[in-house]
Amino acid sequence: MSVRGKGNCHERLPLPPDVGRRLAEYLRHARPTGARGRTVFVRHFAPHHALDASRVSGIVADAARRAGLGRVHAHRLRHTAATKLLRAGASLPEIGQLLRHSRAETTAIYAKVDRDSLRLIARPWPEGDL
Repeated sequence: MSVRGKGNCHERLPLPPDVGRRLAEYLRHARPTGARGRTVFVRHFAPHHALDASRVSGIVADAARRAGLGRVHAHRLRHTAATKLLRAGASLPEIGQLLRHSRAETTAIYAKVDRDSLRLIARPWPEGDL
């Protein structure tokens, strides 16, 4: 699957079989028939053009509000996924690759979130070294 990210950067990512089946189902039965082009997700109402990033964030925020979760935007989903992967043992380079970060420093932001794990590896402060 090809994904277009920030800076119009195109990446090829693996597509799990269950996600592929759901996408095929959407394309066959739910995607508006008037939609043109190869963009998968389009506006539900005409004109059926591609969704932009702000609309995706709006959809996430609306769904979260309906579910009683308060204010949630699309970036929080990325942050939550990265944090859960980190806690499950994924390395920062693996998480950076998944999130398509070009710099390790960007992914390192997620390391400070997992304070409990950081406490396990932190060395005690030396007593006499002030």
